[in-house]
Amino acid sequence: MSSLGVAVRGVLRDGVEAYRDSPQATAWLRQHLARFEEPLRVAIAGKVKAGKSTLLNALVGEEIAPTDAGECTRVVTWYQDGPSPKVIMIPREGRPRPLTVARRDGALTIDLGGTPAERVDRLVVDWPSQSLRATSLIDTPGIASMSADTSARAGAFLVPEDAPAPADAVLYLMRHLHVSDVRFLESFHDQGVAKAAPVNTVAILSRADEIGVGRLDAMASARQIAGRYRRDDKLRSLCQTVVAVAGLLAQSGRTMRQAEFTALSALAKAEASDTEPLLLSADRFVRASETAPLDPETRAALLDRFGLFGVRLGITLIRRGTDDPGALSAELVKRSGLDELRTVLTTQFTERRDLLKSRSALLALELVLAREPIPASVPLAREVERITAGAHEFTELRLLTALRTRVVTLPKDVRAEAERLLGGDGGTPAARLGLDPSADPAQLREAALAALGGWQRRAESPLSDRSQVGTARTLVRTCEGLLASLPR
Repeated sequence: MSSLGVAVRGVLRDGVEAYRDSPQATAWLRQHLARFEEPLRVAIAGKVKAGKSTLLNALVGEEIAPTDAGECTRVVTWYQDGPSPKVIMIPREGRPRPLTVARRDGALTIDLGGTPAERVDRLVVDWPSQSLRATSLIDTPGIASMSADTSARAGAFLVPEDAPAPADAVLYLMRHLHVSDVRFLESFHDQGVAKAAPVNTVAILSRADEIGVGRLDAMASARQIAGRYRRDDKLRSLCQTVVAVAGLLAQSGRTMRQAEFTALSALAKAEASDTEPLLLSADRFVRASETAPLDPETRAALLDRFGLFGVRLGITLIRRGTDDPGALSAELVKRSGLDELRTVLTTQFTERRDLLKSRSALLALELVLAREPIPASVPLAREVERITAGAHEFTELRLLTALRTRVVTLPKDVRAEAERLLGGDGGTPAARLGLDPSADPAQLREAALAALGGWQRRAESPLSDRSQVGTARTLVRTCEGLLASLPR
């Protein structure tokens, strides 16, 4: 654990001892102590039909999140690793109770047993999964839903008024950048030490294949748009980055069945004159045809699972020689953008695990100190302030946010380097120094020394104003920390 994590855990333990006569306060603080031992919590948010459950399934590699418009999709649902499949319903009132675990056509189905969604606080799904061991995923109801209660439930979970967010980080899905998306990200963004900020929010251009109307170059177009969004100053101030992902293709690629590969192969091997007219539109693809190599029901099932883009891409890949189900599955996942998203999750969230959890823990303690002032709360408040002001991780975070929101400005030629050194592209030494992940210690040390010298000169330059001098000094300390972390 980092020195910041050790310090925060220490002050939380002091808080538990100071509030030992307050069961509610000690339970609250113990809960945040326990969060340090838990996997990272990542919530998936977005408007209705943004593809949240589909993306969750793709990340896990199994169809465990219902994607239809059933009652359970209106409830916050936690997915975590467990020894055996289990679903627990936690109602707003009453005791938690288990629900029946069932699968239909390979997908998990959840039946609330007649309990209205508005009476359910959350569902907790245990599922044996390597993907869930490091990260617990939280599926949230659609924002801006036609049901005011459903939309309010999502907002209350993601942006609680008087508590740290239950999630450590958020994936926000959008089909394109709409004013309502910006409005929500603005409400989600808070300057408080432990609330939402650009560092723990990643925007995803979901259903990216639809941007190009299912063309084979659709993902290339989507990635260009995501790149423009990443360069947008407004969006950069509200989220860490923007990634284009074809969620349906990613899910189907990871869960592809032998029968589906066989069906795609039949289409690929058929005469082009018989298949090309089918691929012009979704309507034509499922329409009855005497010359089509598959019956309409099989084609409809393929369209439902892969989308028109996925069907076109699968046929093309098979025609080019990808004749193995495993190879086709891997290629579809690669083309979907899921691998890029996984890299982002590692570099932006997993590497910042202690920082993200520390922020939430400090806000939790601040709330206890404000709500239940006691004599012992004064030294505790001082310790919280000391950690918040003194931890270099928080200093870097504040500066990164200030640079992205233009509160602090730097010349254009060094701004990108400053953001990168502060962890804007990831927290590893190689990512901060702009080097390949395989760079050896000698290369890292050389780059860190060069960066250190450059920022020392800027800190001492009479041409730098006060804010630039302060920024340069912070970056000097960052470079010194990088050098200290490298093996000699």
